[in-house]
Amino acid sequence: MFNRHFTYANYGIGSIVKIAIVKLSALGDIVHAMVALQFIKARFPDSQIDWLVEARFADLLRDNPDISNVLTVNLKAAKTNKLAIFNEIQTVKNYARENYDLVIDSQGLLKSAITAKFLGKNVAGFDKQSIRESLASLFYRQKIACAYDENTIDRNCAVLSQPLKFKISRDDILAKKPFLFFHTPEIDCREFLKSDVKNIVFVIGSTWESRNYPPEKFIEVANDLKQNCLVIWGNEIEHEKAENMARESDFIRVLPKLDLNDLKALLSEVDLVIGNDTGPTHIAWGVNTPSITLFGCTPISRVYQTDINKVLKSSSIVNVRKLNKLDDSIKTIQSIEISQLSKALLEL
Repeated sequence: MFNRHFTYANYGIGSIVKIAIVKLSALGDIVHAMVALQFIKARFPDSQIDWLVEARFADLLRDNPDISNVLTVNLKAAKTNKLAIFNEIQTVKNYARENYDLVIDSQGLLKSAITAKFLGKNVAGFDKQSIRESLASLFYRQKIACAYDENTIDRNCAVLSQPLKFKISRDDILAKKPFLFFHTPEIDCREFLKSDVKNIVFVIGSTWESRNYPPEKFIEVANDLKQNCLVIWGNEIEHEKAENMARESDFIRVLPKLDLNDLKALLSEVDLVIGNDTGPTHIAWGVNTPSITLFGCTPISRVYQTDINKVLKSSSIVNVRKLNKLDDSIKTIQSIEISQLSKALLEL
């Protein structure tokens, strides 16, 4: 283990470094940060990289060979049970016994910054101009500057690499290897896949209703493409929408409810994912599956556009520091635009 007064000049390929990453939520945000792991591990192959995350998202991180330990907390529970926060603090203090050389808060919220500080003394994060909750920067020893309106993936890579004195470039990210891994699924979705047509997943839900593309327009896309369109869902409202969609189109089928491991497995197998700006759509990018992400009230700077990962955005103007949850302009994206882009990606 390093002397506690190490300097970064001592870092070199092959050095043993204990790193803890704090990225508590949400699904898509975690995906956007995880891409950095392969580049950190390539630079420091003998490093121990642990990741602290909200328990409900832990399965997203599991099975990744670049993560040594997935550490979990349940800070969300503390919102309704104030006494639970003391248990969570003790949990983090127990994790801190690993004596991390570096803790990186890639979230930039006050709760994540405080959590990171409990995890270790040498904490890195964004400077106060680069995050939404500027007070968080007071807890960081190293402060990384990266404009809040920059691409989300670039921001995550900056805060996760610069404290280690190297840079992850755009070309690196574009050439990334798939970085979401899975074990044997509980639900084998291969029985829902077809070999004589393309298999497409529709992601119909998200945290805000204004971010959701209308079900009737998804139906128009399915009827135009005439492929095997599978709908995933996360709650009963989405399930009901999915069932209604299936009743209206012969080309739509509703999948069973999937956990995160099953979801990773499914999205690694299909030909295309079409969906709202939300976690499952971003998982497609993480497993190098073609995708079309639909944006209305959120900025397209949340994703990378590649040869196989495309976006369609409404004409509304987005303020990244103050998103308008009443902006339902995603509805104005025409289904024919999605169909045409899908046909190009699928070479139909």
